Amino acid sequence: MDIGYALLLGVLQGVTEFLPISSSGHLVLGESLFHLQVADLQSFDIAVHFGTLLAIFVYFRKNIGRLLVALGGILARKHVEKEDKSLIGYLLVGTVPAVLVGLFFGDFIEEGFRGAKSVAVMLLVVAVFFVVAEYIKKRRKEAKIGLVQAVVIGCVQAIAIIPGISRSGSTIGAGLLQGVDREEAARFSFLLGAVAISAATALSLYKASKGLLVLPSMEVLGIGIVGSFIAGYLSVSFLMKFLKSHTLHIFSAYLLVLSFVVLLFV
Repeated sequence: MDIGYALLLGVLQGVTEFLPISSSGHLVLGESLFHLQVADLQSFDIAVHFGTLLAIFVYFRKNIGRLLVALGGILARKHVEKEDKSLIGYLLVGTVPAVLVGLFFGDFIEEGFRGAKSVAVMLLVVAVFFVVAEYIKKRRKEAKIGLVQAVVIGCVQAIAIIPGISRSGSTIGAGLLQGVDREEAARFSFLLGAVAISAATALSLYKASKGLLVLPSMEVLGIGIVGSFIAGYLSVSFLMKFLKSHTLHIFSAYLLVLSFVVLLFV
């Protein structure tokens, strides 16, 4: 992989990781369009995921800093605010389904669903899901993130391991289905994503240390990290402001068009 592709895919990952349009799906489509090798993308994932992880940590630095302090207090058996303690518990509970699915079915999903046509179908499913979630949200009483909401959102995040299903979009939609405010659902989604992306990055690094992944050059890795970080920070900033007064319908329309285009031409 050369520097040009590294920058392009880094920016693509950064934008699509946070906008609810599926980063994995767009990377698979990019792989098909530019005839890239799957092995190259799998090793390059370390860079782009680390870049988007940095974007989450920088944008939500106050939230994450508070949670880290609270976690330290819990481990030291000191007094911790109930709200912070509960949120840490919800994030951990919400992460478990994705970890289990990734460990036991990750390879099967990677082999069975990594194709342009499969991605197009999943994009179509997500587009319809957004419409349904927004429709139900209008008819539900407003709710806060609690244990039940965290479990449901976590299970949906596990399904989002399938390429083409947006992790951020599906988890935000799952929150809307339960009556959670759009902005609160997005914040919980991204904090949950920080845990999931950290785990995925750690797993990739472990595979690389065991020789299961061949890493590209440091120059390519660096370009990928910078590109995904800058694009990721801008996209998460945009989405958090956008969701204060807008629905997911525009993203649904984009996914519908993209899925039909892919099904038509692939």
